[in-house]
Amino acid sequence: MENLISLVNKIQRACTALGDHGEASALPTLWDSLPAIAVVGGQSSGKSSVLESIVGKDFLPRGSGIVTRRPLVLQLHKIAEGSREYAEFLHLPRKRFTDFTAVRKEIQDETDRETGRTKQISSIPIHLSIYSPNVVNLTLIDLPGLTKVAVEGQPDSVVQEIENMVRSYIEKPNCIILAISPANQDLATSDAIKISREVDPTGERTLGVLTKIDLMDKGTDAVEILEGKSYRLKFPWVGVVNRSQADINKNVDMIAARRREREYFSSTPEYKHLAHRMGSEHLAKMLSKHLENVIKSKIPGIQSLISKTISDLESELSRLGKPIAADAGGKLYSIMEICRAFDQIYKEHLDGVRPGGDKIYNVFDNQLPAALKRLQFDKQLSMENIRKLITEADGYQPHLIAPEQGYRRLIESTLVTIRGPAEAAVDAVHSLLKDLVHKAVSETVELRQYPGLRVEVGNAACESLERMRDESKKATLKLVDMECSYLTVDFFRKLPQDVEKGGNPSHSIFDRYNDGYLRRIGTTVLSYVNMVCATLRNSIPKSVVYCQVREAKRSLLDHFFTELGKMDQKRLSALLNEDPAVMERRAALAKRLELYRSAQAEIDTVAWAK
Repeated sequence: MENLISLVNKIQRACTALGDHGEASALPTLWDSLPAIAVVGGQSSGKSSVLESIVGKDFLPRGSGIVTRRPLVLQLHKIAEGSREYAEFLHLPRKRFTDFTAVRKEIQDETDRETGRTKQISSIPIHLSIYSPNVVNLTLIDLPGLTKVAVEGQPDSVVQEIENMVRSYIEKPNCIILAISPANQDLATSDAIKISREVDPTGERTLGVLTKIDLMDKGTDAVEILEGKSYRLKFPWVGVVNRSQADINKNVDMIAARRREREYFSSTPEYKHLAHRMGSEHLAKMLSKHLENVIKSKIPGIQSLISKTISDLESELSRLGKPIAADAGGKLYSIMEICRAFDQIYKEHLDGVRPGGDKIYNVFDNQLPAALKRLQFDKQLSMENIRKLITEADGYQPHLIAPEQGYRRLIESTLVTIRGPAEAAVDAVHSLLKDLVHKAVSETVELRQYPGLRVEVGNAACESLERMRDESKKATLKLVDMECSYLTVDFFRKLPQDVEKGGNPSHSIFDRYNDGYLRRIGTTVLSYVNMVCATLRNSIPKSVVYCQVREAKRSLLDHFFTELGKMDQKRLSALLNEDPAVMERRAALAKRLELYRSAQAEIDTVAWAK
């Protein structure tokens, strides 16, 4: 089961593959559900020395005041004996550090890049992996040391900010708390024990480490603490003896320091009976074993979360679309497929599968009839205009029976006003069809991937609609002109004759120019015009649908397809000039997905082997 920690490390690396494990909404849940060991302690508690003893290398920044100002996620990987030790930072993925003095400097530099050369802190973690034959597989999170007083250059709020940061890690139910307390201070004042007790009152997640045992006052010892009598935790306390400052200044190596630590516990009478579970080596092995056991108990939940995360990543990759083809034929095929997807969505809007097409019917059923009703025929059919047109139509010789030419001129001048509502109907449908183009463009997922192609498709569709509008306007206005050019004879044949029963045929024809006669002409013309309006109310929609809606469904992008066939590879590439951010996102997601799938396969193998 030793490789379980490596598997969790792999998942954690996948979570942070883009440099921010909290970037995608699903990932924080997975990250938080993975067991991890957070190292908590007050300033000068010996926390850094414990970590270096576990690793067996000097690599952490040292100094007075707050030295650790960003969380350090430290992943230890055991490699084959004889292999060379090296370290890697997540923010420098292709650079290996074999000089651990350079590792310390990079931690300092990376901290300064985020916080500046001040004493400010940041919650953004630094991720460091160390590969060595002298370590156990383990993941530790080194947190800034708890403090009670802000140092010079820091705001007073830094004390609470550090505590809030530490709590944000150790409050998670899957976090194992490694509480570091110095033995030469009263345990009741230990910052690590105090905050651990608040978030883990039962002590089930807390592992206690006692440092500086060799620095206790003469005549005192830490036996009662180490035996769990003074403060009991679920797991036994571990005591360690770190290198002194003099040892550090003399560059005493870790091998010698560990040997001296073993000798101290085995030779000191008070601790001789506890020596087998004391020291940095025992602590590292115990932490590794404990982490393995916790991970083992969490395997079913981890499997479920990995599966969900893989599903989320696959969905996002699908949404981002496939990578661009390299050759001209592949590019042309990709463009055609995207255009067909857009065209299908556009047709669905018109056919009612998606909303929007119903607004076109509203133009025919409400807007056009209302516009026809609003037409004012008073000016054309006023008494003065009727008399003027009738008289002008007579010329030098008055009409004998009926003023036919006058009727025609009156009717034609009145019907011409219908051109306005007819044109308005064409323009209204054109506007709605353009709106549907914009909707279809925004709803075509594939077009989001290529801003250049999105613009070109939208422009090409709108240009086609412009041509269709022009043709529709010609055809629709012809309908009006047809009504003006030929009058329906049967309508007039059914009208009463001038000589009606009871009338006086001997009256002069010039009496027909009286107001009553002219009023009858106006009534007749209005009746005819209303009949024509009723006809056009039905025929105009047919013309508009035939010339605009039907053509939009049939050939919206035909002209664009013709132009595509003439384009060279450079022009096609320009259309598929994908947003670089999307390309980077896809590559990162693909890498993360590969890591998750690998981890899933391995953890499934471990689960089946249980």
